Amino acid sequence: MADQAPDPQQVLTDEILADARRQADRLHRRAERDATETTDQAQREAEADREQRLARARAEADRRRRLTLATVPVAEGRLRAARIEEVLRGIREAARERLAARDGYDYRAMLARLAAEPVREMEGQAFVLELAEADRQAHGPDLAADVRRRVGREGLQVSLAAEPAPMAGGVIVRDAEGRQRWDNSVSARLERLWPALRRRVAEETGLLGQQHNNNDE
Repeated sequence: MADQAPDPQQVLTDEILADARRQADRLHRRAERDATETTDQAQREAEADREQRLARARAEADRRRRLTLATVPVAEGRLRAARIEEVLRGIREAARERLAARDGYDYRAMLARLAAEPVREMEGQAFVLELAEADRQAHGPDLAADVRRRVGREGLQVSLAAEPAPMAGGVIVRDAEGRQRWDNSVSARLERLWPALRRRVAEETGLLGQQHNNNDE
């Protein structure tokens, strides 16, 4: 039996189908390659973005750390200064209480000096001494004569005020006309002298030196 000749139509159909399969296969491989490249690119971009965000986060964290560290010496200095001021205030209040209690020093001599000092500086010849009630009773009778003797001015007149002054100690001196007044009460005197005393106390107790040494560091 003779072989049948290939059907031209079938041959054409088979070639078309084979070519279509080849085209489809190429498209499939290209699609897979493009998809892989796209995925890899996306991953690279995501990694780069993550690294950038991480770098920015690290830079911000480092900036905040440096700012925090920069504030530590300032905060320490403030706390130290506050503590020193607290100690000095305690010393001032202890001094005020000791002065008011006439404790540990010759109060009578101090009272005469506190009265004589303004009399020497003020103009005029007639002056009045204002004292606390306890000082009027204990020292009033001879204090005026002691002040005149200490000042040594010819014709000087010193007398006691008719009423006691509302203060813990010391003396207030005024002229007879009331135009000049010098408050040498213990409280007022301590307040005027405190800035200089404060520095001296801080230096002699080492508080000021400690503060300077810590600041130098």
